[in-house]
Amino acid sequence: MLEGVANLNLSDCYGKVGVPRQVVITKDPSSILDAVSKAGLTLPLVAKPLVVDGSAKSHELSLAYDQFSLSKLDPPLVLQEFVNHGGVLFKVYIVGETIKVVRRFSLPDVNKCELLNGAGVFRFPRVSCAAASADDADLDPVVAELPPRPLLERLAIELRRRLGLRLFNIDMIREHGTRDRFYVIDINYFPGYGKMPGYEHIFTDFLLSLVQSKYKRRLTAKAAGAEMFFDLQASGGCSKSSTCALNRPCT
Repeated sequence: MLEGVANLNLSDCYGKVGVPRQVVITKDPSSILDAVSKAGLTLPLVAKPLVVDGSAKSHELSLAYDQFSLSKLDPPLVLQEFVNHGGVLFKVYIVGETIKVVRRFSLPDVNKCELLNGAGVFRFPRVSCAAASADDADLDPVVAELPPRPLLERLAIELRRRLGLRLFNIDMIREHGTRDRFYVIDINYFPGYGKMPGYEHIFTDFLLSLVQSKYKRRLTAKAAGAEMFFDLQASGGCSKSSTCALNRPCT
């Protein structure tokens, strides 16, 4: 689903949104190094399980620092370039027309020294599922600043249109050292909303809006049918043997 983000042009919305370069690995571990090389990915790489089945392992993240460690990973998985982002992730919940953003702690930045001296694969719980919120933490204001509202609204509109979804969330990060460079690192369709503040009222309003929208469509269809019926009568085109726009025999 991230392909839908990569092609968006949101430069007029107070920020730029991209997707870290990535590659999908479905074969045996020995194919990983060659696939990474062909895709031109730069270390370190975040490894995410391709299939999420609810188990603890399916929610694990791995960070691979060197080429030799890549063969230790267990496909099927997605390998994504790691982008330093100040250790903060923005979880953007989208429920119909409503957008709610929550800060969450994420993987810490990787400095050059760690990259040069680091080796192996480090495993972490999936940070986007963590219960701890970063909203009340004492963070650098530049790191903690939420993405611009116009950017989120435009992104939500485009993704709703491209994906055909009304319920989903986006995991976003801001590239460390910038204020307007964002990356979407994951999109979850129909995710859990229990960690979204005020989800009860938001969900109730969303379901109510669906019912109201369906009711209005029915009223509009009936009104259009009635108008057509009266137009036929006025023009003398309706006979007792015909069936009118209201789908009932004429009397």
